[in-house]
Amino acid sequence: MTPNANRKGPRSKNARNLADLVGDAVSAVCKKRGFASADLIAAWPDIAGGRYAERVQPVRLIWPRQNEMDAIEASGDIPSATLLVYTDGATAMMLSHETGQIISRINTFFGWAAVSRIKIVQKPVARPQDEQRPKLRELTQDEQQSLDSKLADVENDRLKAALKKLGAQVIARKTAN
Repeated sequence: MTPNANRKGPRSKNARNLADLVGDAVSAVCKKRGFASADLIAAWPDIAGGRYAERVQPVRLIWPRQNEMDAIEASGDIPSATLLVYTDGATAMMLSHETGQIISRINTFFGWAAVSRIKIVQKPVARPQDEQRPKLRELTQDEQQSLDSKLADVENDRLKAALKKLGAQVIARKTAN
């Protein structure tokens, strides 16, 4: 006997999405665990703007404890989280004056009042490493002589050295491509 032999009623021939079956249960768990913060971290440069994009690092959303959430919901309010961010001392002071605006942008991003507070922790921020510039090739003797002849009329030694360095980089890059 097959497992479906005891089934009564018509059998559906269309497959159903798993999200339709478990959507509400999973979304409640995701909310409780703060998984929405992954979206926030990905969109942080757009939310924070150029001034804070690289200087402030969002770490996580801290949601109220379950008993606090129950009390908040009982009062008719919607529970909201605290965003924990890391930044250096000088930026922390500037950010503290603009937390209202940042909270407004975050809530606009989520589409509801997800964050009510920002907790600023003064801690070094992991910054992306700059790309290593490719090492330029050495100039050929002809290229070096051509550059020297073009700079022969420059009298100021410091200016001449700077122009020579710049010219060598331009020539090395131009012919390398």
